[in-house]
Amino acid sequence: MSEALDRDYQICEEIGSGRFGTVFRCISRSTGDYFAVKSIVKSLVSGDSLDSQCLLTEPRTLHFLSPHPHIIQLHNLYEDETHLHMLIDLCSNQDLHDLIITNGVLSENEARVVFTQLMNAISHCHTNGIVHRDIKPDNILFDEENTIKLADFGSAEVVTEEEMVSGVVGTPYYVAPEVLLGREYGKKVDVWSAGVVLYIMLAGFPPFYGETAVNIFEAVLRGNLRFPAIVFQSVSASVKDLLRRMLCKDVSRRFSAEQVLTHPWVANVADLT
Repeated sequence: MSEALDRDYQICEEIGSGRFGTVFRCISRSTGDYFAVKSIVKSLVSGDSLDSQCLLTEPRTLHFLSPHPHIIQLHNLYEDETHLHMLIDLCSNQDLHDLIITNGVLSENEARVVFTQLMNAISHCHTNGIVHRDIKPDNILFDEENTIKLADFGSAEVVTEEEMVSGVVGTPYYVAPEVLLGREYGKKVDVWSAGVVLYIMLAGFPPFYGETAVNIFEAVLRGNLRFPAIVFQSVSASVKDLLRRMLCKDVSRRFSAEQVLTHPWVANVADLT
């Protein structure tokens, strides 16, 4: 561990690991507050590779977007010869994907709470010229108060109203059609992905399904959005309307993040009919 990190924080235990490093729970030696430290092995993400770019993108983006109540906060950055150490918010070990797997679908009210927090985070990103590009349940974490924190900004990209980005990134079920078609795209790819997340929270399965990545992409490109009665019969017409506006193949007609936040299902808490 970095000498500076060890001076400021006591490492408690490992709480997660991935392809490029390990996440530890730690405690501040001066305040007693708990944090997470994400230690990334630099040799695994060296050079000009996409992984190396992601390593540099995430801390820069988090620093730029902080603080926001629904975005994981970067508190400090430490570096030694072998590792980059990102000091971030400590969240529970359960993300939205785990929650759905463990407890099943969310009620409409529960889904709206999570979704509204998510869209506030996405709107903050877009207002600041950032497109996340990998919105999915695995990247939606919960803190000790069950507030969501949007995480994993390794694929994030800077974009303006006039500029577009390119490149196929993201996870198959959540990738917008324009990305799959190889077109340049903008902020509304995040709105599409968030729409898929909302659908999954309510249904327990994605709106466009396939056994393989190719099958999934074909289903996404067909864009045949359905609401099976066995699942959606008790779901309000208002949220179905919102899903149609988010999962719209025509980018010009798809809602922006700001429009999503002003939709009655989100803006009017009493509207569940």
